[in-house]
Amino acid sequence: MDDFAALAYEHAPIGVIFTEDRVIRWANPRFAEMFETSVAEAVGQSLSAFYPSMTEFERMGHSGPEKMAGTGRYSDERIMKRRGGSLFWSRVRGQALDLADPFARCVWTFSDLADLRPTGQLSPREMQVARFLAEGLSSKEIAREIDISHRTVETHKLNLFRKMGAKNATDLVARLAGMP
Repeated sequence: MDDFAALAYEHAPIGVIFTEDRVIRWANPRFAEMFETSVAEAVGQSLSAFYPSMTEFERMGHSGPEKMAGTGRYSDERIMKRRGGSLFWSRVRGQALDLADPFARCVWTFSDLADLRPTGQLSPREMQVARFLAEGLSSKEIAREIDISHRTVETHKLNLFRKMGAKNATDLVARLAGMP
């Protein structure tokens, strides 16, 4: 069975990592490829290296354990950062091994959604707003989450409409979700 498990992890079509306290202890080749690094370089790295900003890493550090309460499971779609600095949409799923301390030891998977959700020329803040819009949050809810005014969120939404070629809010969310 161990040989099959090793083969499955090494050749999985998604990125798989094992972390301890948000530091990568093991990574498969697909994770390294997706994030434009090597397995050797990924191991020992803080997950912060793969977030678009330290603020976003810290925000997820606060909200993640709450979302993992009870089941130890986590799932979302978010913007991540490749080693070269380019940003991309990723589906992230996690499983904590210790429900009392969710980040102590986790298995995480990453799916590259770049082809489904192109980021184009979006600024990091626009991508942050886009992520929350895709999750169904209102402008006021987004403003509270990222500590800016709802009018600033509206400005970013207008930029997103223009850059994504969307006609209305429903069209924008559909484009962010990768729908035709």
